[in-house]
Parts: sequence; structure tokens; C-alpha cells
Amino acid sequence: MVLFVFVSVFYMVTLVGKTTIILLFHLDPHLRTPMYFFLTNLSILDLCFTTSSIPQMLVNLWGPDKTISYLGCAVQLYIFLGLAAAECVLLLVMAFDQYVAVCQPLHYAAIMHPHLCHKLAFLVWASGIFGTLVQSPTTMKLPFCHHHQVDGFVCEVPALICLACGDTHVSELQISVIGAVFLMGPILLILISCGHIAKAVLAIQSREGRSKAFRTCSSHLAVIFLYYCSATAVYIRPRSHFSQERGKFLTLFYTVVTPTLNPLIYTLRNKDMKEAFQKLLGRDRTSAQT
Repeated sequence: MVLFVFVSVFYMVTLVGKTTIILLFHLDPHLRTPMYFFLTNLSILDLCFTTSSIPQMLVNLWGPDKTISYLGCAVQLYIFLGLAAAECVLLLVMAFDQYVAVCQPLHYAAIMHPHLCHKLAFLVWASGIFGTLVQSPTTMKLPFCHHHQVDGFVCEVPALICLACGDTHVSELQISVIGAVFLMGPILLILISCGHIAKAVLAIQSREGRSKAFRTCSSHLAVIFLYYCSATAVYIRPRSHFSQERGKFLTLFYTVVTPTLNPLIYTLRNKDMKEAFQKLLGRDRTSAQT
């Protein structure tokens, strides 16, 4: 019951936070920039990501029946893995957007034009579909043990690999390669971009400009650290002792906690989002009075 309350509260905060960001982006013309376009995509992705697993998780935490059908497990795996892979690529795209904004400010509008932004958004969702279509069928074909007890909160690859009684080397190698592509690759590229961003920030003469660039980059780094580190620990070596013992709680962290913290991290220190939210509240008050 403690977990049920914990997950319920975080899920409700996620729904409200993500919906607010999406609403502000569509209502406020000042937020029609590449950064907020990708932030809106992240909000949509996180809404789908959490909804693909948390409702079933709450059902299992609430009552004595802690089961899920084979079809339900397969559907959850396909959607969960695809959205997780897409989020990895989206965080990399957002890092690229910040790199251009800080290191190439004069060419930002020419580089990050709407056509390119829509192409990158398509790449994000297509990469998620590709990732899940490569790994999920292999995982669902594993020879599962007869007890069918998934040691985890959701049907994800590491938990299902641990459920298998036969040879899982191919599936383990496959998920490690996919983990390297979708986790380690983006982390490396993001760290390289952070180095260039740090050099550019230190070269900014204006204290206000330097402070704004630092706030934006530090918020993104916080989200990256929370998501990538927990996911990497689970997916790179799914059969490891650490992954089996602590993996389910790390899954709970990047499934429940991280999507809740994302809107708070991105918006609490963001002047544009605060002003847009205040305008929305002011508009609602005016409508209520009239």
C-alpha cells in the first residue's frame, strides 16, 4: 500500500506537469521555439511512457491479484521499450539543440529551422519503433520457466531474460548492443557537447548570459543523469547480480520518479515557462470574472 500511494502521487504529478507543458506550448506563441518544441515532445513521450506501465502497476499493487496476461505483457514490453529508446534519442537531440544555441548563437535560427526540428522529431519516434522491433520479438520467444513469475514491476527485457530457463546469451548480447547504441552512445556525445558548451559559457562576457546558459545546461544534465544512469545500470548487463537485485527498484525510479521530476527541473528555473504559466492563470481568472 505504501508503494501504491507513492506511485499514485508521482503519476498524478506527472500527468498534471506534462499536460501543463503541452498546453502552454500550444497556447503561448512565445514558446514556439525549438527548445520548447522538443520539451513538448518529451512531455508527450513521458505521458505515453508512464501510462504504458503505471496503471497496470497500480492494479497489481492495490489488490491480491498480481498477474498480467501473456498478450498484455507483450504489448507492455513493445510499447515500454520503444518509448524508452525514443527518449534516449530525444535527450540527445535536446543536447544538440542546446549545443547550437550556446556555441553557434548567430546561426541558431538558420540551423534549427522548423523543417529540421520536425525531421529530428520523426527520427526520435522512428528510432523507438526500430529499437523495440529489434529486441522485443527476440525476448518474447525465450523459453520461459513454468512458474511464469516476473521478478519486477513491469514487463521489461531484463526481467523477462531472468525469467527464461533456456539459453539467453543471444538475447543478452542483443540488449547489451542496443543498450550501447541507445544509452552509451548518446551519453558519450552529450558529454562531448557539454565540454564545448562549458568552454563557450566561460567565454560569455555578460554575467546574465552566462547565468542563463548555465541554468539551461544544468537542468538538461540533471535529467540526463537521472534517466541514463538508472537505465544503463539495468540494461547493459541484465543478468548481473546488481541488475537482478536492484534492477526492479531502478526500473521504478526511471519509470515513476524521473518523468515526474523532468517538468519540475525544466520549468522551476525557466523564466519563459513561469511567465507563460502566469499568463495562463491570468487569462483563466479574467474569463472567470467575465
